[in-house]
Amino acid sequence: MTGARPPLMTPDQRYLVVRGRLWRATDPGLSDAERQRLVAALMDARRAVKSAKRADDAAALAEARRAVDAGKRALGERGPVWWADGAPDYTRHLARTTPYAAWYARHGGEDEEPGAEAAPQD
Repeated sequence: MTGARPPLMTPDQRYLVVRGRLWRATDPGLSDAERQRLVAALMDARRAVKSAKRADDAAALAEARRAVDAGKRALGERGPVWWADGAPDYTRHLARTTPYAAWYARHGGEDEEPGAEAAPQD
């Protein structure tokens, strides 16, 4: 049995491409232990979102979504960019409409689905 193909990463490792859209990658400056701790906390928060939705608990849902946001910020996937060269953030942009367009075209845009919406952030 083969596993799912890993997402396409931009050459500078700043973004991964999902359905043709750029999503900021985790800060590579985090230690493995810190990254693992933060990812575990993020997964807990995502499970809390699911649980709050299932329970129809608006207060718990709001708190769980705050925890997801905090986790993604701690990982460097939201908030201030983790690179220091002044390059803009292209998170959520279609790869084909960014400076990565030529690179993406060379990779055939193989994961792009026409009309695909942005990935959910919960």
